[in-house]
Amino acid sequence: MTPHNPRSSAGRLASSAYTSIGLETQVLSASPERLITLLFDGARAAVARARLHMRQNNIEGRGMAISKAIDIVDSGLKSSVDAEAGGELATNLIATYQLVIRNLMQANLYNDPEKLAVAERILTDLGDAWRQAVDPAEGANAAPSLSPVRGCPVPASES
Repeated sequence: MTPHNPRSSAGRLASSAYTSIGLETQVLSASPERLITLLFDGARAAVARARLHMRQNNIEGRGMAISKAIDIVDSGLKSSVDAEAGGELATNLIATYQLVIRNLMQANLYNDPEKLAVAERILTDLGDAWRQAVDPAEGANAAPSLSPVRGCPVPASES
């Protein structure tokens, strides 16, 4: 029997608290553009955890991680899209988020690593495109125009 090591438990707790405070600080001080980036990062991290749980045959962990990813995509990314102002681009973006959610649900239901990989690829591609589109160095002096995402201007090169 392995003795309980209170230092390792305390260390994990402190590390978790530190990480949580760091993320909270990022969120509280973030621009709308940065918040979307953080949502992409969070969804991809949840998918990575789901993949790990899938490999370990940890059904509960997989389900929790996929549920987290679905929640981020549905309640965070998809709900931030302004369908009225964004027109066809917004409609296509919402459909793409629905595709991600469907793949995540099927990955969980059928324990399908390929469905998980499809969702991850889409999130990666969208997140990378988002980072390029809202790079402060590129769009800092540009006059903002309407974006398909509420509260986020589109750089002049895209308007």
